[in-house]
Amino acid sequence: MANTPQARKRIRRNARRTEINGARMSRIRSFVKKVEAAIEGGNKEEAAAALKAAQPEMARGVARGVLHKNTVARKMSRLSKRVASL
Repeated sequence: MANTPQARKRIRRNARRTEINGARMSRIRSFVKKVEAAIEGGNKEEAAAALKAAQPEMARGVARGVLHKNTVARKMSRLSKRVASL
């Protein structure tokens, strides 16, 4: 159990950051799912538009420290390749 004031504050902060980071990850996943759904549907224009919307969201995740930059680079690359192959 946290006994010092800074430990108690850290617990409060961690809970808040977890909530915020969870919301950010959920938002990123939603954008990626829209791209994947468009790819599955075979609609290249829709997939390209969804990818264009997803890329800044993924980059924002890197800037906010929610995702590692290489992870996002890999995911963007794979999604781009799949959209281009349509």
